Amino acid sequence: MGVDRDGCDFAELVLAEVLNNVVEHAFTDRGHGIIELEAWRAGNALSLRIRDDGMPMPGERLPAAQRHDLTVETHELPEGGFGWGIIHDLTRDLTYRRDGARNELTFAIDFAEFDAST
Repeated sequence: MGVDRDGCDFAELVLAEVLNNVVEHAFTDRGHGIIELEAWRAGNALSLRIRDDGMPMPGERLPAAQRHDLTVETHELPEGGFGWGIIHDLTRDLTYRRDGARNELTFAIDFAEFDAST
């Protein structure tokens, strides 16, 4: 099965949010670090594992998705805080663990969910 444009767009969005969080939060104590990305295809899904040697997530657990009231005026919306909601909504099998001095985030993106032709 090929991947349509919507599936690619969703994968790009999720990866951008995840990697932005790593750069913005995991490396705040030193400004640099190592990020490893591993990806593999399994049926209609793209599975990803992202590892970094940055600071652990608060409480060493996956952040909950924040939900915002989107019915307010645009200027009343918060500037940030949407990332984990996007990640939770567009992935499945989302897990986080701290392995020694490394963070490991794994998830899958099921392209069948975004395939407009099915």
